[in-house]
Amino acid sequence: MVDVAVIGGGVSGMTAAYGLRSRGYRVVVLERQTHIGGHAVSEQCEGFLMEHGPSTVSADAPVAVELARELGLEDQRCGLGEGVRRRYLVSRGTLCGISLHPLGFLCSNYLSIGAKLRLLAEVAVPPRRGAEMGEETVAAFAARRFGAEFAARVIDPMVGGIYAARASETSAAALFPGLTELERRHGSVTAGILYRRRRGGAMPGSRLFSWRDGIGALPRALARRLGGAVRTGVAVRRIERRAGAFRLDAGPSGCLDARAVVIATPPQVAAAMLDRVDGLAAAAAARIEAPPLAVVFLGYRRQDVAHPLDGLGFLAAEDERRTLNGVQFSSTMFPGRAPRGSVALTAYFGGARAPDVARAPVAELIHLADRELRELIGACGRPLLAKVRHWPIGLPQYRVGHRSRVATLREASLRHPGLFVTGNYFSGPSVAACVAQSLEITARVRQFLECRSDGSVDLPGEQQERQFIPVATETGLDWRPAAA
Repeated sequence: MVDVAVIGGGVSGMTAAYGLRSRGYRVVVLERQTHIGGHAVSEQCEGFLMEHGPSTVSADAPVAVELARELGLEDQRCGLGEGVRRRYLVSRGTLCGISLHPLGFLCSNYLSIGAKLRLLAEVAVPPRRGAEMGEETVAAFAARRFGAEFAARVIDPMVGGIYAARASETSAAALFPGLTELERRHGSVTAGILYRRRRGGAMPGSRLFSWRDGIGALPRALARRLGGAVRTGVAVRRIERRAGAFRLDAGPSGCLDARAVVIATPPQVAAAMLDRVDGLAAAAAARIEAPPLAVVFLGYRRQDVAHPLDGLGFLAAEDERRTLNGVQFSSTMFPGRAPRGSVALTAYFGGARAPDVARAPVAELIHLADRELRELIGACGRPLLAKVRHWPIGLPQYRVGHRSRVATLREASLRHPGLFVTGNYFSGPSVAACVAQSLEITARVRQFLECRSDGSVDLPGEQQERQFIPVATETGLDWRPAAA
């Protein structure tokens, strides 16, 4: 018997386990793969550093920053390189550079004059009211607020390149709750942003960082702190409720009893585990798709790439009909990603746009990436290094109805006290969002564990009994202490 069994050794699961272990609970992490980290895998190869999954963390996410500091990663932190001066978007087969300045789109020739005027008029667009408040797609929200051209040529490539999704299928409220909230509070996204800037607030994602050894440094640091509590190569087959606890059947690895269980796996895996214990949650998880992705890493001699590579990379709108979603200029973004005299580039294929492309063989994907880079940034010669990572389960799709599905998953802990679900399909797929979501789950698990069978708990410091009751929140149901 352990206090908590965490199923899944990605950033979400490892963070939750660390938060509980540091509070003195008996925790075990069960990971079916032979390595921890989930998608957060960084690989050194011939002097290059390849990121198989996420490559940045937002410096504007205090919870993630504080966790990294607590884990001793502060001295390894590196900010964006000085060479990042603009963003690039594919425009009719060529790259168009746009300044990182807030007025960059207005000063570039990427958008038409009509689109620029429509963008400036956003502040005058009335917000939706009453019966109009049904759930919108990102494409519909962006077109209504900023105009059709901005939605198709700016928002669409951003959603496709960063989230491997289609703006026409993705829920605006689920993927961009901050923007929809600005409209709700201020009547306009522009007005809300100006209000935030006047009060000294940072723009979302305006500051990014990583670590010297890549994003994989985070799960490795968590694993060091957790020590023997992490067990790899253990595949949990099913979960059953037994006499106030949960029994986990891991096949050849045996069975384990736990007072609480945290499922931190991809949604399809979570659906299979939840099937016997919570059919509602299992059905909700099964409806969250995560189409395959392929990551192609290419290293070139600097002299063999004509483009200045003075940005984060480039994205392509779906109507550009490129085979890839986007490319990162990895060696421009952070130091140590390529040997001296070389550059590192990372191309992304698949997702909701083209799942079949992500399943292509290694040689075909390298050929596709090399061909795109020759056309768009003037790459020539043979790559010094070419590697491919296939992800059969890619990024979760926040499609219309996603918030309802997530609410059903959150409510699993109400229907079955002690059963919790977390992951990159709750509040965002970024590293920072996963850390914040998992630490929130940690707090809820602690509340459950501290609650005695009669519903009371001794609160440290106060030493008085309190009842915990289910409370409805904007994101679902939570356990909160009842009023004295």
